[in-house]
Amino acid sequence: MTTPRTPTRPFGRTLCAMITPFTEEGALDLDGARKLAAWLVAEGCDGLVLSGTTGESPTTTDAEKAELITAVREAVGDRASLVAGVGNADTRHTAELTREAEKAGADGVLVVTPYYSRPPQEAVEAHFRAIADASDLPVMLYDIPGRTGTRIEPETVIRLAAHPRIVAVKDCSYDFLGTQKVLAHTDLAYYAGCDEHVLALYAVGAAGCVSTVANAVPGRIAAILDAFDAGDTTRATELQLRATPLIEAMMDAGLPGTVTAKALLARLGRPAGPVRAPLLPAGQEVAAGLLAHYEKLVAA
Repeated sequence: MTTPRTPTRPFGRTLCAMITPFTEEGALDLDGARKLAAWLVAEGCDGLVLSGTTGESPTTTDAEKAELITAVREAVGDRASLVAGVGNADTRHTAELTREAEKAGADGVLVVTPYYSRPPQEAVEAHFRAIADASDLPVMLYDIPGRTGTRIEPETVIRLAAHPRIVAVKDCSYDFLGTQKVLAHTDLAYYAGCDEHVLALYAVGAAGCVSTVANAVPGRIAAILDAFDAGDTTRATELQLRATPLIEAMMDAGLPGTVTAKALLARLGRPAGPVRAPLLPAGQEVAAGLLAHYEKLVAA
């Protein structure tokens, strides 16, 4: 008889891939970040990922990334883990960002596969090992080949799992079989990085999720996992399916999740502000549609 997998949760269970609020002039809005982070944690998030894809990391400076960690730590204290996105196409720069995140108070780092140069697997593995050796912070690998152009192959992940500071994976691979293979052969904590996979991945032993949609409905995302933990799989399925229209509108409507999340948060009166170029804001019709999906979900 196979022993059920009991996931470790090094960074919590319900993590939000938090947007980075900006002022209307485009500057970093630290007060808005504090308010948004405090609300997300109060509504059910026990972890926040800062300066990830949704946090517009390509267009924030190194100094802004550090300032954001410090401000959010002030707001949430020890009530939530903070995972800092430090991914970069340059290994040396990524290592520098990792050390700066540690100084600023992060609990861990999210490290994406180097992009554009499309390194082979041997180089991908060497990159992650170098970052894990750059500080004392635990590392969450970020597998999102649709953006980086390079997969972290399951065999590579399995080898990397032997490193004591590589403890987790944010999974946007859309390779459910490959993910299960790693789950079966390692103790890595897997986090669903695609909102449509929150329940499916959790059901086969994931630690939780890193959700973009949680920017708007943190309690609804947490409730899916709460129901599953309580043994009510029917309820968990119902809650996942109820959230699906909003998930689709935010994540599969031809716009980046950053754009849709900020558009919806603005409609809800929460800190958001504009996106930075090259992104463009959502139009009024899109924003109205997002709000309609949101209102239908929260009324259910």
